[in-house]
Amino acid sequence: MMEWTDRHCRYFLRLLSSRAFLYTEMVTAEAVLYGDRERVLGFDAAEHPVGLQLGGSDPAKLAEAARMGEGFGYDEINLNIGCPSDRVQSGRFGACLMAEPALVADCVKAMADAVSVPVTVKCRIGIDDQDAEESLDRFIDTVADAGCSSFIVHARKAWLDGLSPKENRDVPPLDHDRVHRLKARRRDLTILINGGIAALAEAEPHLAHLDGVMLGRAAYADPYLLAEVDRRLYGAEGLPPSRADVLDRFMSYVERELARGVRLNAMTRHILGLFHGQPRARAFRRHIAENAHLDGAGIEVLERARDIVLGESYRAVAAE
Repeated sequence: MMEWTDRHCRYFLRLLSSRAFLYTEMVTAEAVLYGDRERVLGFDAAEHPVGLQLGGSDPAKLAEAARMGEGFGYDEINLNIGCPSDRVQSGRFGACLMAEPALVADCVKAMADAVSVPVTVKCRIGIDDQDAEESLDRFIDTVADAGCSSFIVHARKAWLDGLSPKENRDVPPLDHDRVHRLKARRRDLTILINGGIAALAEAEPHLAHLDGVMLGRAAYADPYLLAEVDRRLYGAEGLPPSRADVLDRFMSYVERELARGVRLNAMTRHILGLFHGQPRARAFRRHIAENAHLDGAGIEVLERARDIVLGESYRAVAAE
């Protein structure tokens, strides 16, 4: 999720689940090759397991970017063939590449030859007027023959003309059964599903047919749903972390990053949904939104937000 799942977001989400696999926002191969590499690729070791999601259509550049990602320690390199934005299309990558499975296969092969970690692909079930049965099968078979054995499939078509990126997340109808049929046909492949899944209760039935479920905006809007992942999906014992514990641990991270010169709102924008559905959640969000962006804003903004949502007595109790 471009400009959403940056390293601060991923560190926060890791506090909620130790087992969920995290992905970076999509970054272009050119950004990796020619940009500020530490800013683009840097991450905290606590984020593992974490995958680097790349965008591009030049096999050589993608191979080199994948090699650099592996060098930084990523556990997987994922090629995004699902993003439908105009900016992505103009660069000839993202969902438009579903019309060019042979080129995607060349990219995957080049990347797989360059690294030892898994190379995976995220795609849609089709684009525009493609037949979602024939075209998806052809795409998956072609790319799998190039060495990709794991696919994350967003169960919607992408309409490259006429719909905005936001509309492409909601307007094209969901077809989860199409992804199930893909797995039934290609049981040798690892198939994960994405799209329109808003809760663990909705994710669990898919696991009877598929190898995994990807949550995107649902987990961003209501991140605490990840707190049950380890117990419900991985069989971990013990209670999940409380919202208060997660906030306190994230505040320790914030203090460290503030000392490195990171602005407060670059980190706090990712935690606004932590108390989703809880009493005083709106006041918590409002206090952060009104204060975290101010020059010189520091940890006291989060301390006050914590007092607002948890009560003034929480700090004294926690300190005992």
